[in-house]
Amino acid sequence: MRRRWLIFLGIAVVPALLIVAPIASFLLLSLFRAEKNVIIREITFGNYSSFFGNWTYFGTFLGTVLLCLEVMGVAVLIGYPVAWFIWQQKGSRRYLLLLLAVMPLFMSYIVKLYTLRSMLGLNGLVNQALLGLGILEKPSQAFLFNQRAVLITMVVIYLPFVVLPIFLALERIPRSLLQASLDLGAGSWDTFRRIVLPLSLPGTIAGALFAFVLALGDFVTPQMVGGTTGFTIGRVIYSQFGLAYNWPFGAAMATILFITALIGILLAGYSISRQRV
Repeated sequence: MRRRWLIFLGIAVVPALLIVAPIASFLLLSLFRAEKNVIIREITFGNYSSFFGNWTYFGTFLGTVLLCLEVMGVAVLIGYPVAWFIWQQKGSRRYLLLLLAVMPLFMSYIVKLYTLRSMLGLNGLVNQALLGLGILEKPSQAFLFNQRAVLITMVVIYLPFVVLPIFLALERIPRSLLQASLDLGAGSWDTFRRIVLPLSLPGTIAGALFAFVLALGDFVTPQMVGGTTGFTIGRVIYSQFGLAYNWPFGAAMATILFITALIGILLAGYSISRQRV
């Protein structure tokens, strides 16, 4: 027994050093203050009071959370039908379509951003398609450098993270349950509503959590496609560690973001535990 504990402690040292220790030091940094580009190592909660007492920062934070919830909702609304369609396919076609769906995960993040940026631009695919359909008379700037562009880009980038867990949850549903439901006289809609949807809900929640947490910490996408109106809390934190050189204040905002993501993870875990069958 003692040997097992020693092995466990030896293994636990690695994540403790690589994960727990940096987070703890980051939390400690948020309790310091900065004056004239010098970090004063005195414990204070002034950074947090400054954040919640300034509507510019707090409002940006609430807007970012709302944006991430929108990204999560749209990604699930698109990702679930995609995962369901792939799951309905037979044989090797199913896994070929799944590979195509998750193929963007193997691409460079920056390449995907530049690709979407070019597609949403004045001469991009979206404008050209709308012009060809007669919906627009001239190219529109409404698809780039605003909050809508950030939403569209994040949904496209994080969609594979939603499709994959939903597909895996659907894949675990025994086909015998579906056949039994049909044999007992239930229609396709009743079978989906009473069997498929409840059993795939844990995977759906996991995919939604992926989209929310990843979007919450993203500052590169708003920087690339957001412009001046697509400002998020991630860009504010980035500026605090960059030009402003106020690391304690940036650490405080990052801590608030970390706690928000942690609350989302705990709520998702609680929901998944209640949905287990």
